[in-house]
Amino acid sequence: MIDPAPALAVLKFNEDGLVPVIAQQHDSGEVLMMAWMNREAVAETLRTGQVCYYSRSRKTLWRKGETSGQRQRLVSFLIDCDGDTILLKVDQQGVACHTGHRDCFFTAVGPDGLMEISSVLIAPSTLYGK
Repeated sequence: MIDPAPALAVLKFNEDGLVPVIAQQHDSGEVLMMAWMNREAVAETLRTGQVCYYSRSRKTLWRKGETSGQRQRLVSFLIDCDGDTILLKVDQQGVACHTGHRDCFFTAVGPDGLMEISSVLIAPSTLYGK
């Protein structure tokens, strides 16, 4: 789909070989999640148009939606002015968060402490129980 070489030439990966990524719903502006990419995940995402991250806990590529079916289709791939952060505008199919929430930012901090500001849309057991 897209040659990854120009992006890989300007991205500044950290000492672990990773760069932070924000995923945003392309049409609504909703911030969905934050994750990490390594060089291979960047290349796969650009070549295929399906978002692929790097899982720090599993130490392997994480193809978004591979087990849950909640895929992200790449709409645009943006690099910040310093080359050290990526913004992906995506078309999110279903929920983005492994907890079953639409996005990962559902805990608000206020004067009375923490508060969940959105509901679970799909039970995690339904997402990953397959």
